[in-house]
Amino acid sequence: MSPNTSGRNNAKIRRMLRRVVFLIISLLVLAAAVVSLWPEPVRVETEKISRGLFEVSVVEEGKTKIRHRYIVSSPAGGFLNRVALRPGDAVSAGSTVLAVMKGEPAGLLSSRAVAEGEARLKAAEAAISLRRSELERAEQDYKLARIQFERLDRLLPSGGIARQDWDIARNGMQSMSKVVKSAGFSLKMAEFEAEQARSALVQGSSESSSKEIRILSPVDGFVLNVFEESARTLPAGTPILEVGDPEDLEGEVDLFSVDAAVVMPGSEVRITGWGGDVPLAGRVSLVERSGFTKISALGVEEQRVRARIDFLDPVPREYRLGDRYRIEVRIIVRRSEKALLVPMSALFRRGGDWTVFIAAEGKAVSRRISIGQNDGIRAEVLDGLTEGEHVILHPSAEISDGVQVAVK
Repeated sequence: MSPNTSGRNNAKIRRMLRRVVFLIISLLVLAAAVVSLWPEPVRVETEKISRGLFEVSVVEEGKTKIRHRYIVSSPAGGFLNRVALRPGDAVSAGSTVLAVMKGEPAGLLSSRAVAEGEARLKAAEAAISLRRSELERAEQDYKLARIQFERLDRLLPSGGIARQDWDIARNGMQSMSKVVKSAGFSLKMAEFEAEQARSALVQGSSESSSKEIRILSPVDGFVLNVFEESARTLPAGTPILEVGDPEDLEGEVDLFSVDAAVVMPGSEVRITGWGGDVPLAGRVSLVERSGFTKISALGVEEQRVRARIDFLDPVPREYRLGDRYRIEVRIIVRRSEKALLVPMSALFRRGGDWTVFIAAEGKAVSRRISIGQNDGIRAEVLDGLTEGEHVILHPSAEISDGVQVAVK
């Protein structure tokens, strides 16, 4: 091969190499431009649709209230000595002297007044017999409920009964214990009223001017209020003080009328905000059938309905709850053990319908769904979603049908 031919071949090879290098550089520049202009996937958070426990509840602030309280009044007209007791002082039924009165010297009763007093005394004594029989019946019912609960309690660890049956038996036993306490209080009230009627007759006798009327406490508990502290002459029936037992508490809550319409007696209640870390179990005992108007802190008129709550769990001994202490109650209106749930943060409105975005194969796909009730965090899915699908949480304006998405 001649030198001229070899030189021409080398030049041709160099030209080809330059063209290849230029082509490679052009392709790299073009690829970089395409990559820079290619839309990046929107980074999103997702959650898997699953089934779980779903509760619809009504949450409201309330207060404690002593269930059985008694206003002690003067049994007859006379002079009241200064009352030494103060709110918070402990009293014992039949032994603690609440007040001492001296009958009026001219307090002789007429024949008609004596007959009326004797009739009131007989009625009070008859009430004692009735309340005593009610207490005996309540004690028998409580004993039966306790035996039934203890029997089921032994079967629960082995799975011999359902947890729901155990809960029903426990609630029944706790409810009957409240009935026993209430019946015992009613009996003490009847005995106290009989003693008051008897004192009124004594005050009207000829020897009354030389006798003092000692008013004893009708119940075990504490003094709640003192209405008459100073010594002075009182007519018959004047309130002197109020006593009650803080161990016998109930809750009182004012519900919005729209919430009270779905709350039924017997509904489960969780009591929080009472001072301890563990919620106390309770039950709705009564929803009043008459509402009232309440002015809110913002000056808005609200229709409220009062509901009463039974404490099923005892207050721990290291805590002290009294009358009109603040509490928070969560009333369970509806419960479903295996509801299909979707986060509320995934829902948005489109044309009046509830809609979510599904993350499927790296793309966002909108889906219209039907939901039921919600608890503020999750909603029950009635139609439109299936278990296992992933919904996009907090969808932004960048999310639309077909947009590429990447899970954070």
